[in-house]
Amino acid sequence: MPSVFRRRAALALSLAVTAGLVTGLPTQPAAAEPAAGTVEVTAPRLTGRATLPSDYLAPGPRSGREVTPANGVEGPFDGQVIPGFSGAVADDNGTFWALPDNGFGTKANSEDFRLRIYKVRPRWQQPDASGELTGSGAIQVLDYIELRDPDHHISWPIVNEDRAGRRLTGGDFDVESIQRMADGSFWIGEEFGPYLLHVSRNGKVLSAPVSSPVGRAPQHHDLGGAQPTVRSSGGFEAMAASPDGRYLYPILENSLVDDADQRRRVVAEFDTTTGAYTDRRWDYRVDTDANLVADAQMVEPGKLMVLERDNFDGEAAMIKRIYTVDLDETEPSGALVKTLHTDLLKIDNPDLIGAGAGWGTGETYSFGFQSTETIVPMPDGQIMLVNDNNYPGNAARVPGIPDDTEMIMIDPDAEREQAVNAVPVIAHRGASGSRPEHTLAAYALAIRQCADVIEPDVVSTSDGVLVARHENEISGTTDVANRPEFADRRTTKTIDGVAVTGWFTEDFTLGELRTLRAKERLPQVRPENTRFDGLYPVPTLTEVLDLARHSRTCTGEPVGVAPEIKHPTYFDSIGLSMEEPLVEELEAAGLNEADAPVVIQSFETTNLKQLARRTPVQLSQLINCSGAPYDLVAAGDDRTYADLVSRAGLREISRYADKVGYCKDVMIPRQADGTLGEPTAAIADAHRYRLDVVGWTFRVENQFLPTEFKSSADPNADGDLAGEIQVFLDAGMDELFSDNPDVAVAAVTED
Repeated sequence: MPSVFRRRAALALSLAVTAGLVTGLPTQPAAAEPAAGTVEVTAPRLTGRATLPSDYLAPGPRSGREVTPANGVEGPFDGQVIPGFSGAVADDNGTFWALPDNGFGTKANSEDFRLRIYKVRPRWQQPDASGELTGSGAIQVLDYIELRDPDHHISWPIVNEDRAGRRLTGGDFDVESIQRMADGSFWIGEEFGPYLLHVSRNGKVLSAPVSSPVGRAPQHHDLGGAQPTVRSSGGFEAMAASPDGRYLYPILENSLVDDADQRRRVVAEFDTTTGAYTDRRWDYRVDTDANLVADAQMVEPGKLMVLERDNFDGEAAMIKRIYTVDLDETEPSGALVKTLHTDLLKIDNPDLIGAGAGWGTGETYSFGFQSTETIVPMPDGQIMLVNDNNYPGNAARVPGIPDDTEMIMIDPDAEREQAVNAVPVIAHRGASGSRPEHTLAAYALAIRQCADVIEPDVVSTSDGVLVARHENEISGTTDVANRPEFADRRTTKTIDGVAVTGWFTEDFTLGELRTLRAKERLPQVRPENTRFDGLYPVPTLTEVLDLARHSRTCTGEPVGVAPEIKHPTYFDSIGLSMEEPLVEELEAAGLNEADAPVVIQSFETTNLKQLARRTPVQLSQLINCSGAPYDLVAAGDDRTYADLVSRAGLREISRYADKVGYCKDVMIPRQADGTLGEPTAAIADAHRYRLDVVGWTFRVENQFLPTEFKSSADPNADGDLAGEIQVFLDAGMDELFSDNPDVAVAAVTED
C-alpha cells in the first residue's frame, strides 16, 4: 500500500533523498543527518525585499483622470503613476527594466497613462552574514524609456495620433510581458490585440505590431464585425524567450472564447529573425478554468517556468504558483506535463524580512497579490518576483490601503528540516475549518498546512460530471437559494429513505453549477469563513485530482486524494452511477494504479465490492456511529454498522477494502457526562484483519470535543483538539480526518 497512508516517523526518515520534489530543483548534500522525526527538504526562502510606495509619481503629465476610485484614492494624479509592474528583465549591476501595463485597466480610462519601461534598482532588505537585516528595502527609479511611434509603423489611429513623437498610451496597448534582445531592443507582449511589439533600446517602435495567430480580442483594431475569439484582457500576459533570443513563446493568459476546454491556454512560437510565427503550438492546462497564465521564462532550451495565478487578492488567494514544463513532454490529453516548482503562498521567511508589513509577512511569507505577474530567473538560481498592484485597486497586505509595488528575491532551493506527520492527516473536505469546504481554496490551504491527503465528497451533475460537494443538496453550501433563475429547481426528494427539500446537483448541468458560488456551511460555528462566501466555484473532481497531482506535501511526497462517493444507491437509481466515471477520472489523471496515493471511500458496501474488481487503488469502508449502510437497507439486509464492526463483519470487509473509517465513538465512546470512555475492541479487531483504522472527524470547536478537552462553555471557541487526538492515537488509530489540518499536524508531529 502507498506509504502516504501507512507512514510512520521512523520510515519517513528514509525519504530525505526525495525531498527535492518540493521545488523540482536539485538539492545540495546535507551537512548533517536530520533530527529525529524530520526530513530535509528544499523549499522557497525569502532572501530580499524592496518596495516602491503605491503613490509614487514619476515625471510627466497628470494621469488617472478616469481611474475608478478604490481604497480611499481617486484621480487625477499630479504625475505618472507606476501601478506596479507586469513584466521585467534583469539588466546590469542589480538593476531591472520593469514594464507597467496600460495603467488603469481599460482603453477608456488609460489614455493619459504613458507606456514606459522603467529602470529600477531594488535596495534589498536582506540579512547579512550575522543574520542582521540590512538595506533600505526601497526600490529606486533610475530612468525610463517612453514607447513611441514616430515612424508610423502602427497603421491605425492612436491617442496621440497628431502629436509630435506619437507617444503611446494605455489607450493604445495593454503591454504585459517583455523580453530584451542582444542588441538592446525589446519585444513586448500585449493584450488588446493581442499583439507583439518590437521597440528599440530607446522605446521607438521598429515594425508593425504582429497579431496573434490564434485569435483576436475585442479591442483588436481590425476586428470588424467578426466575433472575438480571444477574451478581453486574455492576451499575452506571459511571453518567454529562448536563451539565444531567436524564439519568443507568448502564452494566452485566458482560454479562447469558444474552446471546449476552458482550462487550455495556447502557447505559440514566434521567430524573431523572420518576424513571423512558426506553426508550432502547445497546450498549457491551468488548475481551474478561472486561473490565468501570468508570466513565463525559458530557463534552458525547451524548458519553461510558468507563473500561474488565480484572480484573488490576499488571504482569499488559493493558487499563486510557478510550474515547470518541457515543450517535449505532454500528457495523453496533449497538455504539457506540469511540475510544481514553487508555491508563492508559502515562502519560508526565518529572517523575518519585511515582517509587520501586513498580511503574509511573518515567518511564512505569502506573495498573494491578485496580480502576481512577474518572474525573473537570476543567474545564481534565485528568482525575482514583482506584483502589478492595479493602483489603487489592490489591498492584499492591509485591507483598505493600496498595495505598494513589491519586489522580492527568493531562493527556491533553500534547505531546511521538516517535521514528519507520525500518522497521515487527511484534510476533511479541505481545510474546512478555515475556508468554505469543498473548494480549491480549502484543498490548497490544507496542502500548505501539511496535510497528507485531501478529501472530496463526490456527487454528480445532470450531465454526469463528478463534482465535490458534501451532499447533492446544495442550498447549505452554495448561493443557489439567492439565484432567482434557479428558483424553480427547488424540490423535495427522498434520499436514502429521508425526505430532503432543496436544490440538487443532479438537476444542474456542470455549466449551470459553475455559475454558483460556495458559502460556509456552518456560519454560526465558523463566522470567519463567511468572509470567503461568494468567491469560489464548485470544483470538479478532475480539478481536485489535478491540484493534488500538481502539488507536494510538506515532506515532498505526492498529495493523496480520498474521494468519498455519496449516496451511490440513490445515484444508481436515477441513472447517474458514479463508480465508472470515478475510475475513468483516475485513469485520465494517471492515478488508477495500485501504488497511487488514492483511497476511495463509501458508507455503502456494494459499490466498494464492485470497485474492488474494477480498480487497484485502495478502498475504505466508512462506518457510522449508528444506523446501517443504505445499500443493505434497500436490499432488505438487516445488518447494521455495528454488525460490520464485529469480527465477522471486519473479516468480510477485509476481503474488498484496505481500511475502515470509524466514527470516533466506535473507537472510544463518550460517557453520560461527555467525557471519553474506554476504547472498544474496534481498533484491535480491524488490525487483526490488517485493516488500517481511520478516525473521523476531529474538529477544534468545543461543541465537537469531549468534555475534558473543552476550553470553556462557548461551543464555538477552540478547545484542546491536540489532546483529543493523542488519546485516539494512544488507542491505536492509524490515520485521522480533521477540519483543522494545521492543528492536527501540530498534534501528530509533537515529540
